[in-house]
Amino acid sequence: MKQKRKILKKRISYTPAKRDLKSLLLSEDLATYEARRRESLATPKIPYKLVDLFCGAGGMTLGFTEFFGHHFKPVWANDFNKYCIDTYNNNFGSHGVYGDIVDILNNPSIVIPEADVVIGGPPCQGFSLLNKNRDNDPRRQLWRQYLEVVKRVKAKVFVIENVPQLLGTEENQQIIDTAKELGFTRIWQGKVCAADYGVPQARWRAIIIGSKTIDPALVFPPRKTHYNPGYHGIEKDPSLFKEEDFLSTPVKWQTVRDAIEDLPAPVGTDIRKVAPPLDLHFGRNPIPSSLRRYKAIPKEGMNRFDLQRLAPELTPRCWINKKSGGTDLFGRLWWDRTALTIRTEFFKPEKGRYLHPKQHRPITHREAARIQTFPDNFVFKGTKTEIARQIGNAVPPVFAARIADCVYSILSASKNTNNGSIHKEKTKLDYVAC
Repeated sequence: MKQKRKILKKRISYTPAKRDLKSLLLSEDLATYEARRRESLATPKIPYKLVDLFCGAGGMTLGFTEFFGHHFKPVWANDFNKYCIDTYNNNFGSHGVYGDIVDILNNPSIVIPEADVVIGGPPCQGFSLLNKNRDNDPRRQLWRQYLEVVKRVKAKVFVIENVPQLLGTEENQQIIDTAKELGFTRIWQGKVCAADYGVPQARWRAIIIGSKTIDPALVFPPRKTHYNPGYHGIEKDPSLFKEEDFLSTPVKWQTVRDAIEDLPAPVGTDIRKVAPPLDLHFGRNPIPSSLRRYKAIPKEGMNRFDLQRLAPELTPRCWINKKSGGTDLFGRLWWDRTALTIRTEFFKPEKGRYLHPKQHRPITHREAARIQTFPDNFVFKGTKTEIARQIGNAVPPVFAARIADCVYSILSASKNTNNGSIHKEKTKLDYVAC
């Protein structure tokens, strides 16, 4: 009898297969993404606390919260634009603080609560190619205040989002060196495209993520969920993609059609007191010459060079004199491609490729917000010009949510939660019989 019990015990005795940290993190990253998409991601007993600096409307916070299936708890945010803080507080609570971060940090009466994660993008105009006098721009130094907050709140992870031109600059190296002095010895940085994560917009951004525990390079850059299908009739075969670059089975990039085709023609020229999405779906009153220009380039993808070719009499002299560059200026969007980067003056076709694919007009505020992946029920505050700035400066929430997946995996691997699993539907590990 004793021998039988011994054999039985041996038969049912199992030991977990050894898994390296990277494999475990990638497995948890996939599980986090899938559970979040099913709205079944577990709520930790003690949610991870979040601070958002230079928060704007809160697009990055949005991706880290319940709006997109995550459970990070926003506890503090700051921006120097009052309209941005009004928008932020309207959607996330009353913890958004208006003011200059330099003054706030110098005020001993203001206490910023501790947080696990600090996110945000120190104003990027100093690095942007659109700023021609950026070498002496004092805004290049606001990353110092950002990292001071990281230090004060005792964050375990920070995420900086910025323009790609930041990478490789002297300030970039100073950011890395200062973060390491604060204990963030594990840092990943690189350039990523928001379209690879479900945003209908080819928006390239620089990401810098620092961690005090696990090397973020184990999960960054985030594995892609979408792929560029190729254009000009050439389709890419997703089965040929490298498995380590993608999550599960990737799908094609989202398109302008996916984002805005269901919207009717806009009404009026200002914000309307109607239910979303139509509240921000208003147009402009173009002057007759502008309308003639719109109609002169009716096909998808046309731009200022087509205008010059087809209607030189309507083409501004400055465009005629500029023989190269600017192929997206006064450009018409394609229905079945992603948009290009949405900026703050998307309502001005002369600023970029912002003409509607079919209608003779620039895109509306609602269309821009959708291309930026803001849900229709997200409430913007301010004038139409201020709202346009908020939309154009925002981190696309869908993109932010994918970053949050990886941050969640790093934090959860550092501090085991939910009995070894970070999602409700516990993933079974592979086991081998002893």
